[in-house]
Amino acid sequence: MRVLHFYKTYKPDSMGGVEQMIWHICDGAAARGIRSDVLTVSRNTSTVDLGSHLHHRAKVTIDIASSPFSVSAFHRYRELMRDADIVHYHFPWPFADMVHLTARTGKPSVVTYHSDIIRQKNLLKVYRPLMLRFLDSVTRIVATSPNYVDTSPVLQRYRDKVDVVPIGIDEAAYPRAADATLARWRREIGGKFFLFVGNLRYYKGLHLLLDALHGTRHRVVIVGAGPMERELKAQARRLGLEGQLLFTGASPDEDKIALLELCEALVFPSHLRSEAFGISLLEASLFGKPMVSMEIGTGTSFVNVNGETGFVVPLGDTPALRSALDTLANDPALAARFGAAARQRYEARFTADKMVDGYVEIYERVLREQRQA
Repeated sequence: MRVLHFYKTYKPDSMGGVEQMIWHICDGAAARGIRSDVLTVSRNTSTVDLGSHLHHRAKVTIDIASSPFSVSAFHRYRELMRDADIVHYHFPWPFADMVHLTARTGKPSVVTYHSDIIRQKNLLKVYRPLMLRFLDSVTRIVATSPNYVDTSPVLQRYRDKVDVVPIGIDEAAYPRAADATLARWRREIGGKFFLFVGNLRYYKGLHLLLDALHGTRHRVVIVGAGPMERELKAQARRLGLEGQLLFTGASPDEDKIALLELCEALVFPSHLRSEAFGISLLEASLFGKPMVSMEIGTGTSFVNVNGETGFVVPLGDTPALRSALDTLANDPALAARFGAAARQRYEARFTADKMVDGYVEIYERVLREQRQA
């Protein structure tokens, strides 16, 4: 079997959450005898050999609203699809819809539905007819959590052809931090702390976290960079939180791993549906850490189960967020129980192997159904 993944970016050009997921699927599929290729659009057109699979790149022509387009990708896609048995898309990316509907290869297609389109409402009005034609035409749609299926109007429309495969991460990608790195962070932070990991974007809800911290003594380390950084630092100054917050910026993996090992809990205050799952919640689960998140009707509450692996507080409720942090800080036995349950949930549901098995089963099923049609 040969699978072509088609997405806008990939390693080494970019390695965000979707790219990390594609990597795990391709690498795990190779161990199961399945060959994978990845096609993206990029300023660099050389093909990259990543060991278990190849990354092919078509020249980007234009980028509109974070959605790159490529004239040459149409031809490159057709070339690669001659040898592929299945194409695997990652939604949303409008250009992929155009290529799929234009190429009409007749081969089975799987699309991972990562998120509804939340912020670009005006663009959605224009894009919606194309989006619906695309989703009508694909063989199977894969959601990353049952929560998202239940709360997405788009997925409800296609429920009869939706499967659920949770995102998984590989523990081997998180080697324990060196003793020297752990000691350095202990010296720098100087005590117990909560941890946030992620890009500093509009939907991450960090302004709500800062409001919740006002009047407490809790320390929070914020790992990540992004367009909201300056605004958040200004808010921290207004609230008098400078002594409680440490902004590390974008940090090397070893530092992130060390902070995951050392933290009391992960706080994940995302407040918009743009946050469909939350890779850092999986990372906290892997390290056996309790979590605090907000209820936004997405996969975040599938990873962090209220009262089992941590607290899920009502959307926008900063007093409840503050209370959750207080409880974990003051009840280490409860925090330890939540952390142990989080680790068990990771092992049961969120390993990379379980994710790969889920996709391989779907690939085999759609090929079998095509042969029987």
